[in-house]
Parts: sequence; structure tokens; C-alpha cells
Amino acid sequence: MKRIIINIILMVLAFTIQNCIFPLIPFLAATPNLLLILTFSFGFIYGKQAGMYYGLLAGILLDLFYSGPFGFYTLLFVNIGYFNGICTKYYYEDYITLPLVLSLVNELFYNFYIYVLRFLIRNRLDFFYYLREIIIPETIFTVVTTLLIYRFFLFTNRRLDEIDNR
Repeated sequence: MKRIIINIILMVLAFTIQNCIFPLIPFLAATPNLLLILTFSFGFIYGKQAGMYYGLLAGILLDLFYSGPFGFYTLLFVNIGYFNGICTKYYYEDYITLPLVLSLVNELFYNFYIYVLRFLIRNRLDFFYYLREIIIPETIFTVVTTLLIYRFFLFTNRRLDEIDNR
């Protein structure tokens, strides 16, 4: 139960930092997607079901914060949590390459989903501008941030395991 509460607090904290603090930093051209990092991490470490639940939480937070059709982000994050949960059988604590690759793939999938359903449908066809100005900088930032957050998350996970084993 402690683990679930701490993970929910981490999700809300990541949402707050991503949407309230990062936009105020003037030198950031793009911001890392913290909710995406946590959602795929929860799915990758805990499995499909946990990834879907945390993806549901992240998606609802984003749907409530941004306007548009409700469920737009929820559908995306639930699927990201599920598909990363499939990779849980390849999970090793000290293995960092697979989480970085998953971060890259998830970020690209996230941005293409946004492009197709937010821009392409409204006849905004300048994909290379979107790729150059949004996808590439955000992907680089997210993958680099994954190195830090994933390690912190593993450290927190180990501590919670030690507390549970006592």
C-alpha cells in the first residue's frame, strides 16, 4: 500500500513539475515528458496491469488539465503502460539500455500520436517543422532525463522492497 501511495505522489509531483514549473524556465526550448517516463517505468518494472493503472492516472491528469476530447491522453498513456508492461520479462535492475530504448520509442510514439490527431487532421501538413522544432528536442530531453529519473525510481523501488521485507 505504501508503494502505491508513493507512486501516486510521484505521478502528481511529476505532473505538477511538468506543467507548472518547466514552462516558467525561459532557457528550455523543450521540456522532458515526466509523466511518460514514469508511466513506462511503472509498466516496465511492475507489469502490464500496473502500467495501465498508472497510465490511466497520468492520462486523466493530462485530460483534466488540457482542453480537448476527454480520454485523448488517457487512451495513449494506458496503451503505453500496457505495451511497456509486456517488456517486464526482460527487466533487470542494472540494465539501462532497454529503458532508454523504450523511452525513445515511447516519446516518438507520443509525438506522432499528437501530430496525427491534433495537427494532421486539421490539415497542418508541415511535418518536418514539427519534427525539427518539437519532436527532436523533446525526445532528446526526455531520453536524457530518463537516465536520472529511472535511476531515482530504481533507488526508491529498492528502498520500498527493503521496507516490505522487514
